[in-house]
Amino acid sequence: MLRRPRRNRQSAAIRAMVEETTLSVNDFIYPMFVMEGNNLTSEVKSMPGVYRYSIDKILEEMSVVQDLGIRSIALFPLLPEDKKDKIASESYRQGNVYLEAIHQIKSKFPSIAIMSDVAMDPYSSDGHDGYVDEKGNILNDESLEILAKMTVAQAEAGADIVGPSDMMDGRVRVLREALDSKGFINVSIMAYSAKYASAFYGPFRDALDSAPKFGDKKTYQMNPANVREALIEAELDYSEGADFLMVKPALAYLDVIKSLNDNFDIPIAAYNVSGEYAMVKAAAQNGWLDGTKTMVECLTSIKRAGAKVILTYFAKEYASLSK
Repeated sequence: MLRRPRRNRQSAAIRAMVEETTLSVNDFIYPMFVMEGNNLTSEVKSMPGVYRYSIDKILEEMSVVQDLGIRSIALFPLLPEDKKDKIASESYRQGNVYLEAIHQIKSKFPSIAIMSDVAMDPYSSDGHDGYVDEKGNILNDESLEILAKMTVAQAEAGADIVGPSDMMDGRVRVLREALDSKGFINVSIMAYSAKYASAFYGPFRDALDSAPKFGDKKTYQMNPANVREALIEAELDYSEGADFLMVKPALAYLDVIKSLNDNFDIPIAAYNVSGEYAMVKAAAQNGWLDGTKTMVECLTSIKRAGAKVILTYFAKEYASLSK
């Protein structure tokens, strides 16, 4: 035989030499959760090793994150029910726990890139990503006005990247115009372009107590059966000024990641979501899988599919491997 592919697998040195996909801590954005209070840390039961923090505690955790070489985080808020209303007014109220957390993190860790979350559901009494009328309809254009206020408030607090996760039509253009009109021309937009109505979000909603109070999100999040539709969504976000295009979830949608990477010349991001994390952790705790090897394989597959940026709860664990 003239061709023996095994020759290039004969030693660790040769395997490393011909390795096609290489993971780096620089690829990661680490999702973190902030809540009201002082000196509080609360583990998310369905996400072992993932915690909600009060601001003082998240600042302590940020020192650990930075020491591990993680350079970017995505921040999400947990709010009590009495801070929620139909118009998500808490989302842009100056001094709220989320905006204050962004401000304090950026002040104390200026080299860390902070990605914020733009969606109504953490602040909405209805638990939806958009404004709900009296008939239970999620109204698109009315929601955009609220999202614009939220976005500007997050940029003013110090966010480097805003992440519209709402899936309302036309929101990237509205947010870009709102940011630019206030002088935030250098704040990036990472659009959740192909965000699917997925069963893999359960632990995240547990973490933020943000499940919808009625119905589901299928009128605005995408059908898991569709990939061509993802190209339509991505093209709209691209044309409206997005700086990154995201696919969420990641592991069940590797084909979608590849499709976007093949068709667009800006960075593709993928969110390795809570349910994907929880499955690996549960299997490892039961001794069914090697947790570390499975983590690396999953993250490598996301990078191999074409994601230049990976939001993952494994960021700290992966970063600690090289320490």
